[in-house]
Amino acid sequence: MITLGGIIGSSLFVGSGNVIRSVGPAALVSYLIGGLLVFLAMRMLGEMAAVRPAVGSFMEYARVGLGNWAAYLVGWLYWYFWVGVLAYEAVIGGHTLNGWIGALPAWAWSLILLAIFVATNLISVRSFGETEFWLASIKILAIIVFLGAGILYVLGLWPHSDFSLPNLWQHGGFAPHGFGATLTGVALVIFSYFGTEIAVMASAESQNPAKGIRQATSTVIWRVLLFFVGSVFIIVTVVPWNKLPEATDVTNAPFTYIFHRLGIPAADVIMQLVIFTAVISVLNSGLYSASRMISSLAEKGFAPKVVSRKARNGVPVFAVFASILGGVVAAIANFVAPSSGIFDFIMNSAGLVALFVYVFIALTQLNLRRRMTRTEVDALQLKVWAFPWLNFVLIAAVVAVVIIMLTSPDGRTQVWTSLVAMAILVVFWPLVARKLKNQDAEQSAEDRSSVG
Repeated sequence: MITLGGIIGSSLFVGSGNVIRSVGPAALVSYLIGGLLVFLAMRMLGEMAAVRPAVGSFMEYARVGLGNWAAYLVGWLYWYFWVGVLAYEAVIGGHTLNGWIGALPAWAWSLILLAIFVATNLISVRSFGETEFWLASIKILAIIVFLGAGILYVLGLWPHSDFSLPNLWQHGGFAPHGFGATLTGVALVIFSYFGTEIAVMASAESQNPAKGIRQATSTVIWRVLLFFVGSVFIIVTVVPWNKLPEATDVTNAPFTYIFHRLGIPAADVIMQLVIFTAVISVLNSGLYSASRMISSLAEKGFAPKVVSRKARNGVPVFAVFASILGGVVAAIANFVAPSSGIFDFIMNSAGLVALFVYVFIALTQLNLRRRMTRTEVDALQLKVWAFPWLNFVLIAAVVAVVIIMLTSPDGRTQVWTSLVAMAILVVFWPLVARKLKNQDAEQSAEDRSSVG
């Protein structure tokens, strides 16, 4: 549930329509390729996590496998990404609540939502998990109903329906814009899947980390195929891809449009509730991810030490507040100075983080596996297949996606702003490295003193 809660959001319910209009029915292939890339990354992460469960997850593995510089970069980029997501989802949630209850302005609702999920994350890890379970359950129920009713409609078994599977290849063909557009679609959908790694981070705080990690990484592929690829299949078969309305808001989003076509009453109201649930679910899981990452950064000396302090229930309190503060600042910037470009820069510059993380995961797993003896490799409970070739496939695919992004104006904006954000981190790395070196020197002096 935590895995699904981290990835099922407005990008599926609303954004899938934009992908379909850009690619046609071949969007199925785009989602399938994107899902397979995520599965490879999760499998590599799962192999490392099953051996060494860690709350910092891939940041800690990057430190061991590649060095402090890699852990510093990937950790801060990941935290920065979720701060941007928190701001974005808070803004969307604030506008939604303002539309329902206009007594408070949208910015006030955004702050209230952020405060609520600070509370759920501060109470305990259990409260976060239980909240995410119920929020994810609502989204999953909506998708299951969508898939079940949609299949009946496609087969002509739904009232007032006809067999509509030919919509896959009619109206210009399966790939009306060519298969090159299918690869462009991968660049659009890959970010929809980001968040699956939350389950690995959460499993490290569970009673049986190794078991939870194996389950999360082994089952993610069929979840992705069922919910993402399955939903897109229903959309492109129920209605011709070129008749799908532009999803400017919830009322004409693909899911809402299909529910209307099925004759389900109050479809727009239902989907407003479902999408709002998706928004607050991502708020909940995003704050968890951001706080655990910055807490792990602090523990390793990459962030102020105070951020790593934990309450009696094990929750990193200062890390939660540090993460939500970033989200609050970004959200306020959107409401107070929407023309300043601050909010847009934060959102765009976080765009490549998913791809950076996947490359770091592939490189880290590659190095750690090469250091293992044959006996240690044979003892692995969760193993990446075709090592090291699948690592190279994942890295090459990420490079291809970046190249494709550079061919479009929006993609180029995300690439260059992401590189600016990374350059800022690189500038500060010498200061952090010097701090780590001094800490190591002090520790060595203390060790010699104690031995003496």
